[in-house]
Amino acid sequence: MKSGSSRDALRVANEMGYVTCLLTKNMDHIQKRDEFPEVSIMYYVDLDYLPEVRNAIMTLKVQNHVIYAIVSFVDPYCGLAAQLSEENRLDSFTAAALYKMENKLITREVLENTPYNPRYLVVNSQNRDAVEKSIEAMLPVVLKYVESNGSRDVYLCKGKEDFCRYLSTLLRNYPRGNVLVEELIDGPQVIVEVLVNNEITNIIAIIEQEILINQNHFIVTGYNLVIDDETEKYQKLKQDVKTIVKQFGLKHGPCHLEMRYFDNEWKVIEINPRISGGGMNQLLLIGLGLNLVKETINLALEEKVDLEPKQKTPTFAKYLTIKKSGILARITGKNQVIASPGVQFVYIKPRRGKKLYPPLNLGNRYAYVIATGESSEEAKENAHKALEKLKFHFY
Repeated sequence: MKSGSSRDALRVANEMGYVTCLLTKNMDHIQKRDEFPEVSIMYYVDLDYLPEVRNAIMTLKVQNHVIYAIVSFVDPYCGLAAQLSEENRLDSFTAAALYKMENKLITREVLENTPYNPRYLVVNSQNRDAVEKSIEAMLPVVLKYVESNGSRDVYLCKGKEDFCRYLSTLLRNYPRGNVLVEELIDGPQVIVEVLVNNEITNIIAIIEQEILINQNHFIVTGYNLVIDDETEKYQKLKQDVKTIVKQFGLKHGPCHLEMRYFDNEWKVIEINPRISGGGMNQLLLIGLGLNLVKETINLALEEKVDLEPKQKTPTFAKYLTIKKSGILARITGKNQVIASPGVQFVYIKPRRGKKLYPPLNLGNRYAYVIATGESSEEAKENAHKALEKLKFHFY
């Protein structure tokens, strides 16, 4: 957690003058406690065992800490944080809605009989044989484990052989689980960042995505902040998003939707109960002058929320992936990247000695550059050219 929305949230809360307590099940965080100066208190907690989480909160109260907010910026604990807020009689996000968004099958059920679902099936160990026999009429499809996140356990299947292989993988990993089979929507994909404040749905930003397909996995490698969102296509998108958010019953809290456009219709690829991870908050801060993580915390605290963009600057984030596995020996070119035209922010994730892999999930993106320009095209070109100067060298 060197970077990302969760780290941004800890830093923001600390800057606002609050005591920050991080509940984590990642032992690496505990062992590297000194790398988190913005964290006042850190507890190792099994976040999947509710009594243990409740005990941690009770411990804070016994120590005379006054709890003002309980929030999570990671799957799958957004709903849990909202539930705990309700239990502790805090102003909370809509827990029931957030829980629905955390499960891809429940998401499809919420959107049943709306125009926003692609065709889909549910397959498990009991009905897999029947589905495998009839799947060819539906191909190409996307396979998703219903509780996957960060593109893990999501596969593109163009043919029956791919389908059977990846279905076997998912059912082997989750023998009692359900797998979604969705028709492939072949069109441009965007993220829509949303913050709902007392039943008012605020569309914060639309971000166009560049997607790399590697070994049947979808890897987002580029994000373009849409400056002109008044086109007919994006006006329809914003109206559709408000309808979808209402369908989930989200009255208070954050979410982001991934949507694809095909045949003049917008389809929901997925919806998540938080701001996008990675460099999204930094992208919005540079492009709009808006700190969405801070405003999300303000919303949780029932403080004034300011969602008015301070500017609209063409901004593009480009991510780095590698083609071959290797152990990182050194990185060169960072100073050249920083000095490149339009570059506003550079983030490099791995350290020397770390084993790196070609991208099979979003965790296999190892650096990003955020750049601006006079136009969206120039911002994109600046980001691409700058990132090309960053070189990873392997042993």
